Amino acid sequence: MAFREYKIGVRLFGIAFGSSMFITLYMPASDIASVQVTETGLHRQLSFGRVGGFSYEDPFLLGGAKPTTVTLTKDPKTGAAIESTTAYVYDSSAPFPNGIRHPRILGKKPEELSLSKGRIGEASESTGAVFVIGDDNGVPYIEDATATRGWTPSAALRTAGDANSAHIGSGKIMFVREGCWWCHTLLPEETQDWQYFGAPPMLGDFNGESPTAFGSDRKAPDLTHVGSRNSSRQWMMLHFFNPRLVQPHSIMPRYDYLWGDKDANGKTIDFSAWRTSYNEYIEGKRSVPPEIPQYAPNSEIRYLIDFVLALK
Repeated sequence: MAFREYKIGVRLFGIAFGSSMFITLYMPASDIASVQVTETGLHRQLSFGRVGGFSYEDPFLLGGAKPTTVTLTKDPKTGAAIESTTAYVYDSSAPFPNGIRHPRILGKKPEELSLSKGRIGEASESTGAVFVIGDDNGVPYIEDATATRGWTPSAALRTAGDANSAHIGSGKIMFVREGCWWCHTLLPEETQDWQYFGAPPMLGDFNGESPTAFGSDRKAPDLTHVGSRNSSRQWMMLHFFNPRLVQPHSIMPRYDYLWGDKDANGKTIDFSAWRTSYNEYIEGKRSVPPEIPQYAPNSEIRYLIDFVLALK
């Protein structure tokens, strides 16, 4: 009798567990698959790249194999002046995002427009491509500017220049790798959060993004719209090099090591001397803190700041 009751109990537990997983995983997945992507969702996946975490292309989370987001004011092909345009440059090392590989996740209308008007089906990972976000009567879609306008990745990067380029996808890798999501969330709750952190994102803002990095435990401010609240790159530099420079009682750790060994001029950064000078400032032996070294263009901190400032 006991064994028979045990079998019945196990079967009931299996039914209950399977039903809960169906409700928790399958049903939301069905809803998400039918959601139409928003312009924010397209920007996220095109700027982040295929995976915003561990991937075969970047197993050590160094920020490689990611697109470059550029701002263009000239046509990369003709050199003619154009309205300021945000473009997403994928060279041959950067895998295309999920919206290009699997257009059905964009929603019916964006998928149709991306394939017919945007010609994303002609994009080739082996040669790379330049993508922009189009709009058709309020419906956003992806346009393969390499096919529609003749823009090549090398020409787009050269035309934009480093000053108008942002490594947002590489920056998200830094955000995940350094554990920023352990303390910061990317999802304001439906409470007083809205008054300070801004409105929460919409479901369509995450089509094709992997992972979302929502975070689960907030020990620090939500960062969903931080780029709108604070767009100062200089402030971000101070904050990441030593948070106590801008928030005296901050519990955030230093991220000065993300500067690497060399500064923007190629000189070796003397971290020990900087910390000695900083301690003298804390002790009142000097009136101002030491200067923060300017980061090199290919430094990991540049990537992280690019990502944080893009959160708008």
